[in-house]
Amino acid sequence: MKTLENYDSEHETMKNEIQTTSKDQRQFMREAIRLSIENVQTGRGGPFAAIIVKDGNIIARGTNLVSSTNDPTAHAEIAAIREACKILNSFQLDGCEIFSSCEPCPMCLGAIYWARPEKVFYANTKQDAAEINFDDSFIYEELAKQVDDRDIPMTQIVHEEALAAFKAWKESPNKIDY
Repeated sequence: MKTLENYDSEHETMKNEIQTTSKDQRQFMREAIRLSIENVQTGRGGPFAAIIVKDGNIIARGTNLVSSTNDPTAHAEIAAIREACKILNSFQLDGCEIFSSCEPCPMCLGAIYWARPEKVFYANTKQDAAEINFDDSFIYEELAKQVDDRDIPMTQIVHEEALAAFKAWKESPNKIDY
């Protein structure tokens, strides 16, 4: 049963959303949501989609294709970022906005930070995703652990030899900083 307090809280949330997002931004999110539903209906992957917008135009779309490609990295945001970067001929998404049908997982969040878009919008939360068995909480927990305490054993080997690549990068006149 809705109480006046719940109504006021929901109304305030809706009011704040309207004040902080534009009609176009809500339409872009609706396109991401449409793609996520279509992705489920076609059986191509999970209920996730993302679009990337620059200067008011959609420049890239991505859907979750993990199960249809047997690629655990084939998340919607990753696919959209890859497409957008090809189109922009850049490894950064300067001036772009990402619209994701769900709050990005740890992998996608990392990719988003590397791509450096201007803003990210999402619809469903990570809690919503967990309720349908897309629960990333264990990854967040693993990231917070010391390397020796992680569930998958991780052992550093051949460190001194590997430093040669970093030295070569540091001294390279052809490197592109990012």
